[in-house]
Amino acid sequence: MNRLVRSPYLWLIIGVVAVVTYAWTARDRYRESAILAGAQAPDFSFPSLTRGELRLSDFEDHVVLVNIWATWCLPCREEMPSMERLYEAFEGEDFEIFAVSVDAPFGQVDESSGYEGGDLAAFAHEYELSFPILHDPTGGIRQMYQTTGVPESFVIAKGGVIWKKVAGPTEWDLPVNKELIRRLLDG
Repeated sequence: MNRLVRSPYLWLIIGVVAVVTYAWTARDRYRESAILAGAQAPDFSFPSLTRGELRLSDFEDHVVLVNIWATWCLPCREEMPSMERLYEAFEGEDFEIFAVSVDAPFGQVDESSGYEGGDLAAFAHEYELSFPILHDPTGGIRQMYQTTGVPESFVIAKGGVIWKKVAGPTEWDLPVNKELIRRLLDG
């Protein structure tokens, strides 16, 4: 019996059983809080460069693309022109893009990432962006939406339900994405 108690395999088996038991009993708690397609989009409010404070829940009658990004992120820079083309394609319709920057304030360094905050107005001008650029210098939206990096995007249908989640950059003006926005707009 003494040899069995000292066996590393016994402790490994006990540890695996404990982890599996915990995961099984807590599965509903994690499933309910996951930010995935079909979940209600968490509401937020941030200042924008040109339109004042914008709140997601004020746009429940719109299809909204929420893009979480930063000026120092190269893939974010690469996808911005396609987001502008998508925005222009649905101009005048109930479609909105909220590009939420998680940059530190301009000229300051983000302690958690080590990146210096970019000039959002200069960035928007350089890329000729006409959609709202919002700023969350605390990065709280990343925890709220459970992101793993930037860019990360969420297509939100009318009524505030997340329809699609995209981790990483994408070409937003591809026909498949335009068709999705059209279907969501039509109903």
